[in-house]
Amino acid sequence: MSVYSSTVATMIQDDFFAVSTESDGWGSPTTELRVDLLDQLRAGPVAGVDDLDVAIALSGLVWDELKAYGTDGATRLDNEQIALAQRALKATLHRIGIELDFPWRNFESFKTHWIKNECSGSWQARRVQLEEFFGPVQQQLDKLEEAQFRAVNAEAVSPHTNTGWPKVDVELTELRRRFRCAATTQDYRDVGNRSVAVLEAASRTVYDPAVHVRDGETELSPDKTKLRISRYVEDSLAGKDNEAIRGVVVKTIELAHSVKHSTEPSRREAGISADSVIMLANILRRVNQDF
Repeated sequence: MSVYSSTVATMIQDDFFAVSTESDGWGSPTTELRVDLLDQLRAGPVAGVDDLDVAIALSGLVWDELKAYGTDGATRLDNEQIALAQRALKATLHRIGIELDFPWRNFESFKTHWIKNECSGSWQARRVQLEEFFGPVQQQLDKLEEAQFRAVNAEAVSPHTNTGWPKVDVELTELRRRFRCAATTQDYRDVGNRSVAVLEAASRTVYDPAVHVRDGETELSPDKTKLRISRYVEDSLAGKDNEAIRGVVVKTIELAHSVKHSTEPSRREAGISADSVIMLANILRRVNQDF
């Protein structure tokens, strides 16, 4: 995904490269490091990209390059480029509150470092050395990413971070991830798909034919998500006093499907749908249990 999108975009390692004007010996296009982008990242944040996304992608690139240099030698960067990438990574990490000081400057000094630390005779020893160096940074990035996921969408007031329904929680995690990365109309429509997937998982979890099929009825098929969830809520929260809650269930399900099938859903519509579904999942969990 282009880092120059009009909205904040998620970065991948390939975003640090551009197609070169030169081709290889077979006439195929080649890529070159975007030195200009790394220079910008050294100086400060870049418009249109999130520093956390940059840090995740760039740390992966630097880690992979150092690992390649220390094993099979199949690197994409040269000695000067890895030095620049490391400086850009250090500056980006600093902006999000993570400090990282490299004990080497480039590939050559990395080799000196691993020889000094008795890793010259083993690829695995060098991998372990890099794991010990980058592992704590990766853990901090994971924590920041998870915190950002939770901040992007609605969060329940319950002290529990999950519903406790494994399949529902998996879909909720994917919904949050999908919305955070969404930047196009197609992405927002897929947020609707992920919202519906949460509802389908909830339907399979809460609907029990032994409990919710009434006399003279047949079991509702899995594709009858709205009816299955509504029956669960009706049986648990009957009466006029709970009419508003039952209405929320129906409207939330309808909203998710409308975003899924919309030709041009907006980020606002996708976000409202995602927030509503997250809220509904927690309502369903609370229906028969105090937590």
